[in-house]
Amino acid sequence: MATQAEALTLVGLLENELMNRRPGIQRHSDYYRGKQALAFASDQFRKFHGDRYRDFADNWVQVVSDSPVERLTVNGILPAGETSADKESWRVWQMNALDADSQLGFLGAVNSARSFVLVWGNPDDPETPEVTFEDASQCIVAYWPGSRRRRRAALKRWDDGQSSFATLYLADEVWKFQRPLLGVSTKSPQMQSVDEELNKWDLRETGAEPNPQPNPMGVVPMVELPNRPTLDGDPISDISGVVAMQDAVNLLWAQLFTAADYASFPQRIVLGAEVPEIPILDENGKIVGSRPVDMERFAVDRVMFFTGDDVKVTEWTAANLEAYSNIIEVAVGHIAAQTRTPQHYLIGKMANLSGDALLAAETGLVKRVEEKQIWFGQALREMFRLIALAQGDEDKSKAIAGGRVLWADAESRSQAQLTDSLLKLKQIGFPFEFLALRYGLTPTEVVDLLAMRDKELQADPMGAFTALMARDPEQGGVTDGNQPTGAPASEIKGSAG
Repeated sequence: MATQAEALTLVGLLENELMNRRPGIQRHSDYYRGKQALAFASDQFRKFHGDRYRDFADNWVQVVSDSPVERLTVNGILPAGETSADKESWRVWQMNALDADSQLGFLGAVNSARSFVLVWGNPDDPETPEVTFEDASQCIVAYWPGSRRRRRAALKRWDDGQSSFATLYLADEVWKFQRPLLGVSTKSPQMQSVDEELNKWDLRETGAEPNPQPNPMGVVPMVELPNRPTLDGDPISDISGVVAMQDAVNLLWAQLFTAADYASFPQRIVLGAEVPEIPILDENGKIVGSRPVDMERFAVDRVMFFTGDDVKVTEWTAANLEAYSNIIEVAVGHIAAQTRTPQHYLIGKMANLSGDALLAAETGLVKRVEEKQIWFGQALREMFRLIALAQGDEDKSKAIAGGRVLWADAESRSQAQLTDSLLKLKQIGFPFEFLALRYGLTPTEVVDLLAMRDKELQADPMGAFTALMARDPEQGGVTDGNQPTGAPASEIKGSAG
């Protein structure tokens, strides 16, 4: 049990670390949303052209982030010693809409280097714990020294209205704090320090619930999903290396747009002539003066007369804008190579590629997804263990701790390729349930499919048996699609009866 002073000390330490992380998290979020501004080669360039393309920014960051997330689909959890996925864990997953929210959590981890998942009891439904994915800008987990998995404490800190809130999760209790929102101040540093001293965290009013509140699970109920973790430092965002190249691409776009405005058409110039003027006539038609030609009007009419003996018209050729587009394409290729994103995701050029060629082109992305399945899978396995603990089932929590998360296949194949692969696996002995999971069905859908198959067998046992023999020659074989080899039809009918 921690004292209030100890809890506040932990809150202060975790909050400081969280605040240090936030600028990088916000920057990556802005780049993902396309809020990054065009880059300019110099201040003079920005001065003259900055407003012209203020709302334009190319955005490859979003493609790089979305490409692995769209292939990260959880199908269930298989506890140790079991042959089928745990139905109750999947029910809790579905009741919390995690089939959708998990995608938000995976995307947050890919962008921000980490995201979090929180498990806690639901007072309105004690059998269904609440499970929520949390953003990296609001949460942080502290580990015991020397460990990357044993959680010592976790903090969720967020602002709402005119108040800031903090919830500190420990293994045995949960503390909830609140304070007035500290906004941007114009006061002196000394007076700001006074305000912060007066606005320290205070215990939050929680109604009938005690504060601190006991934690019946006995472990910190928040888990971190690290993206590309390292042994000696923080996990790495997938887009941290893309940002610099994205800025370079945007600089090239700014220069291309400027060239398109000023030099993309042939420019005709007149030599040896003065600026043409239009004579001014009086009421009798006599020339009494002159005025310069309206050049804006000339830009519309495209007609101008020049006089003089030495007048010459020449032409500047148009700028070659392909020089910019080719460099941009090379830069996008670098992004593809650095992030293992297939080039056809970024460039969109495909020319009569076979299915095998497409699979080869996506090998890097598939491996990238499978790496995330390993690291995210560890966190999700711990999440399912916390669900079992929240339900008071310690035996299941131990089985889940040694189990594995079931993922959908990371490879993207055509129906013909997938069917052919499954048929070959069937021929070497793989069971139907495994093949159904490999096909992409969830464990719940597999159970429904098996029930439908049993119902079909009961309705027409002979027809189903004959179809089974035709599909699986090793269980009887077929020579012409009707008679199994090695036994006459009469014996087959007798055995089925």
